[in-house]
Amino acid sequence: MERHMHSRPLFHITKKDEPSFLVRSLTVLVAVILALLVSALFIHFVTKLDPISVYTSMIKGAFGTKRRTWITIRDACLLLLISLSLAPAFRMRFWNCGAEGQVLIGGLSTAALMIYFGDKVPGAVLLMVMLIVSALCGGLWAFLPAVFKAKYDTNETLFTLMMNYVAIQLVEFFVDFWDKKQSHSVGIINMNTSGGWFPKVFGQQYGLNILIVVVVTVFIYIYMHYSKHGYEGAVVGESVATARYAGINVEKVIRNNVLISGAIAGIAGFVEVSGISHTISKVTAGGRGFTAIIVCWLAKFDPFRMSVISLFIVFLSKGASQISSDFGLNEYASNIITAIMLFFILSSGFFNNYKISFSHGRKEGD
Repeated sequence: MERHMHSRPLFHITKKDEPSFLVRSLTVLVAVILALLVSALFIHFVTKLDPISVYTSMIKGAFGTKRRTWITIRDACLLLLISLSLAPAFRMRFWNCGAEGQVLIGGLSTAALMIYFGDKVPGAVLLMVMLIVSALCGGLWAFLPAVFKAKYDTNETLFTLMMNYVAIQLVEFFVDFWDKKQSHSVGIINMNTSGGWFPKVFGQQYGLNILIVVVVTVFIYIYMHYSKHGYEGAVVGESVATARYAGINVEKVIRNNVLISGAIAGIAGFVEVSGISHTISKVTAGGRGFTAIIVCWLAKFDPFRMSVISLFIVFLSKGASQISSDFGLNEYASNIITAIMLFFILSSGFFNNYKISFSHGRKEGD
């Protein structure tokens, strides 16, 4: 009788049941501790610096002064807003990679209204109009890929990515159109009159930014967990066939959810132009549309988890800049530290959802 030796796989990866909140939290905590330890080893052996001093510098960079704290909160709010915009689409498994373009289009419409009506319309009225128009423009920019996806089953990832480049070219065209000094920049819009700028709320320069983000966060949470359209989006994300069997109009659900997704990204453009930078350029989105994908995925589309992750990522960014300044490190060393921390945080999501079991020995068969 001929005998055969069958090699067993070294390990198996299997899906786990949904872990409890405590287990998820402990996994993330362990990941953060490991990230700090590995980063400390890198800092000590590669940069020859004291890890404690480096970590202290990172905290100082993000929260060292009242102004730095407010800027960190401001930037975290903007990243959170863009991340929230992705949640309705991502939950439906519509991979909206066009948040950059949708933010730009929302910002462009805001800039146009500030330029043409900043000194002619009362501030409160102008802000409301800019909010509505930026949401409409951002929503329509996302709506086009959604229509093609719903009708022709096109690849939404490529479609939304290409729309980013179209948005960049549109912004460059209008910047050159508005630029009277041939400097390829519109500069600060309405610098002397502050027409169309966010007013102070609760005595804080960025109070309105925070208020808008809080409202949108609560809205997205309610929409995704308690509304009919949010529920239908979740069903479509789980199985299109099941959704159709249940009588759900899949094409309509895709269009509606992506429209909301783009509208919120457009509002993020409004917040950036009217509430932060007061200008428009092709780098207004600043790559946040892609960073938001990490935030949304890590948070598993939960708006409140997104707020914590957004703050953490902005903290890493501010901290990396500070240690570059304090210790003369180049940006690559700072980015490596940030990358190590993000790697471990991302890994925690894997271990929360999957378990690894190792095989021992070899299996013999006749």
